Amino acid sequence: MNFNKKEISWAFYDWANSSFATTVMAGFFPLFFKSYFSAGLEPEKSTFVLGLSNSLGFLLMALMAPIIGAIADSRSCRKKFLFFFTLVAASSILGLSFLGKGDWRLASLFYIISIFGFSGGNVFYDSLLVYSTSEKNLNNASALGYSLGYLGGGILFSLNVVMVLNPQWFFLESPEQAVKVSFAMVSIWWIVFALPLMFNVTEPGEKVSVSYLTTLKSGIGQFFGTLKKIRSLKVIFLFLLAYWFYIDAVDTIIVMAVDFGLSIGLDSDDLLKALLITQFIGFPATLVYGKIGDKFGPKAGIYFTLVVYIIVCIGAYFMKSATGFYILAITIGLVQGGVQSLSRSLYAQLIPKDMASEFFGFYNMLGKFAAVLGPFLMGSIALMTKNNRLSMVGLIFLFVLGGILLSFVDLKEGKKFKEQI
Repeated sequence: MNFNKKEISWAFYDWANSSFATTVMAGFFPLFFKSYFSAGLEPEKSTFVLGLSNSLGFLLMALMAPIIGAIADSRSCRKKFLFFFTLVAASSILGLSFLGKGDWRLASLFYIISIFGFSGGNVFYDSLLVYSTSEKNLNNASALGYSLGYLGGGILFSLNVVMVLNPQWFFLESPEQAVKVSFAMVSIWWIVFALPLMFNVTEPGEKVSVSYLTTLKSGIGQFFGTLKKIRSLKVIFLFLLAYWFYIDAVDTIIVMAVDFGLSIGLDSDDLLKALLITQFIGFPATLVYGKIGDKFGPKAGIYFTLVVYIIVCIGAYFMKSATGFYILAITIGLVQGGVQSLSRSLYAQLIPKDMASEFFGFYNMLGKFAAVLGPFLMGSIALMTKNNRLSMVGLIFLFVLGGILLSFVDLKEGKKFKEQI
């Protein structure tokens, strides 16, 4: 599997920002916010503030993504936007390392800003895929990005976990100090490994001399124009609808797995180990999906992952031990990067290259609104049936519905429409 300098440089941004997704979002911040930043706050209020912070960070960018994408397309400044959002997010994460016990207000504010920057950066990172590789190699390049993300995020997270468990090995005074140092490391890691993309990936386009206010007005107008186009372009509309359903179920498993494990009596250490297993299994497994996409087509690869996820949901119902959870973690690691990378590369094949940021703005907007229906569905089933195991089975409905809608997506027809936009 050969990749050129531009493709590798683009993919290393995934290596860079996955440090935030693993060490901060999935790993330390939820636990540290509960035990340190919100010390003295009622547990219920702490949970509410954390949930609200996550929602606000993603919601703000979800609402803005298509518009700022349109602006970036019109001014050919995708890399500038990417680096801006990277600096915003990395700076806010660094800020967390200076906060003290009980500083929950500032901690939640910095966390909201970091999620906002992380989400914004992903809009332009995804859109630069079409300028970093050929259309023939989209599947492999997209897979490389997610694969390096799993590896990079897993390596730093593993080091951070060791630091927290054994702070004296690193000349640190306490686990709390180790967590703060971990936040600072994420910030530095993110910026340093974003540099290859900044230096080696180019985006064509003429410089625009009009003012930013004029560009903003033009971007808003272009957003609504593209929204009308998407509604009339059956192939793109159907794909986005299918993607929303099945990625909602995927993201629900990601955000609810720990809660599900705890609810059936598993130990938190086992859950942490399972998270690391998923990361490192995801690295080699995701690379394979680039070849699967080339040989059988991205749709076939996505169908395979959806079937495996359905099996995971059924397996979760019967799971009774940590060993079972590890098996599910390995299985998820084998398909999670695949469904993400093939979805991105399939969408990239459907959209016009010179409007990539705007169209990926819609793509990421749906991604940010994902994990809304799924958790509600799980919670409702658990509440009505008094059975947490049955709640995971309810996600099968989302996978099946997404798969059915995906079957109506005609890639050849989509490419034909793409040339007419």
